[in-house]
Amino acid sequence: MTDRSDGPIGRLPEHLLVEIFTHLPVCEWVQVACVNKQWANIFQGDCLWQTAIARNWPSAGLRKRWPGPIPRGSARRFQALYVSENFVPSGGEIDELVGHTYLYLKEQLERPAMPPSSILHGTIIDQFIACGKTGEQAHDLASKIWLAVIDSLEENEQTFLLLKRLAREGEFFLPFPYSRSYKVLWRVFDKLFTDFRDCFSGPDYHDALSTAKSRFQPVPSTWLGH
Repeated sequence: MTDRSDGPIGRLPEHLLVEIFTHLPVCEWVQVACVNKQWANIFQGDCLWQTAIARNWPSAGLRKRWPGPIPRGSARRFQALYVSENFVPSGGEIDELVGHTYLYLKEQLERPAMPPSSILHGTIIDQFIACGKTGEQAHDLASKIWLAVIDSLEENEQTFLLLKRLAREGEFFLPFPYSRSYKVLWRVFDKLFTDFRDCFSGPDYHDALSTAKSRFQPVPSTWLGH
């Protein structure tokens, strides 16, 4: 994007720049922030994010906040609300807690030393219950978030290794609502056998397929063949 700091736009006061920027599509914000140092500083401050939250989700301040160790700041809140609206199906309801949970899970799964998935899942269930959800509601929301995060992962070696680990950890039994969703485990195996089939060695493929057959009967034909 061309540097316009010396033109008419560059001479506008900051509050007008904030108004202009928050009317642009979110997908263009990274480019805008790279134009010059002043514009980058605007995106690093709270004013733009608070304005964007107020414009897009005027009742967000009235919603119950996540009680756990979620990073503070208006930029993080905007991310959570945006994720809830665009990535996690929730019947049209915008839930900041759901967005924070998605961001938390995605960050944990991308860590080099990822905690066991059962610990992550249990933490999510406990936090939803602490916010007043029933066990069934917590399990349903956690499952939707797991599915959304798994679908968002890039197709690379790190994701392949992660999915293999999640498939193995899915063998452990935990009582409801801490048990892993059937749909989540299915999605893990489905991505392994469709998107990452060529990443398997022969023995690894047969081990994974044996595990899948112990969980699902029958397995789809698209999972077969290496």
